[in-house]
Amino acid sequence: MIVLQPVLEIYASEGFTLWPVAESEPYGFLALSGALDPAEVGTAVMRIADCNNIDPENGGRPPRPADPLGDFLHGLLTMDDLFASGGLRMSDTATGTTLLPGCCSGLDERRDWLEVVDGKGWASFGHDPSPLAERHGGIVRLTVDAEHDNSAVIELPVTELRHLLAGAERDLVDFLQLVAAWAARHLPDYATPVTSAIGRALDLPAPVIPPNP
Repeated sequence: MIVLQPVLEIYASEGFTLWPVAESEPYGFLALSGALDPAEVGTAVMRIADCNNIDPENGGRPPRPADPLGDFLHGLLTMDDLFASGGLRMSDTATGTTLLPGCCSGLDERRDWLEVVDGKGWASFGHDPSPLAERHGGIVRLTVDAEHDNSAVIELPVTELRHLLAGAERDLVDFLQLVAAWAARHLPDYATPVTSAIGRALDLPAPVIPPNP
């Protein structure tokens, strides 16, 4: 069975106290979907905010607020180009082979997968490892690390990959709905801008924000 999931690269959350988060190991991946519990959603929001926690330069953005919460969210809420480290993870449960996004890959770059099924027929997704997808007729061949001649591969029909990509997109939409509800409860003063920013980082339209319970 082939499984495709949108995943967010996460680091250890030890010492983070601005809102509840789940325990996590460094340099792992969290699959994003509508099935996450509130602490996992908090972990994802923390990580995406941290990806964009960059100091303002040359007066292009307002200065950081003095309060810890506003300070941590500042980059997420003020930067034009947002980034969520990760991508799409494909696993072949029959062989145990898994293709992971490489370094510097972002979830917004998942649109490159459409080039494989409907465009130029190939795409790469970061480095260290260097995953590569190539279309050969009606089959897509996925190389786990193109830098190695003996790399493991996954092969599947183009029609199946197109179906899996649609499912991954639904997972992200469902996740963003969870973020909207989570932010309304845990970040009521920032719920709308945080949800909108997370949507932009994922290249998704922001959902309707539910009323504050």
